[in-house]
Amino acid sequence: MMSNKNNSTLYIGVTSNLIARVQQHKNNENPYSFTARYKLHKLVYYEAFGSIEEAIAQEKYLKGKRCSYKDELIDILNLERKDLWEEVKTGSFY
Repeated sequence: MMSNKNNSTLYIGVTSNLIARVQQHKNNENPYSFTARYKLHKLVYYEAFGSIEEAIAQEKYLKGKRCSYKDELIDILNLERKDLWEEVKTGSFY
């Protein structure tokens, strides 16, 4: 999940390469994308799965949930809503 600096908007997506995908969002590689338009450059939450099918199922599940549910999920692992990018990039993630 990507968020903006005010933590007021969330983006949920699936990727097979988290590092490359977050870098694309941070660099606004697609200037017309949702993440570029709303300046969603903070990685605030992520999950790893054994298969792309599991990841897509979880993405659909989360997209169907209320914002309060997503906020609670993020708060469990990242209460401060810090950008997890450096941890992911360096391999020191949870």
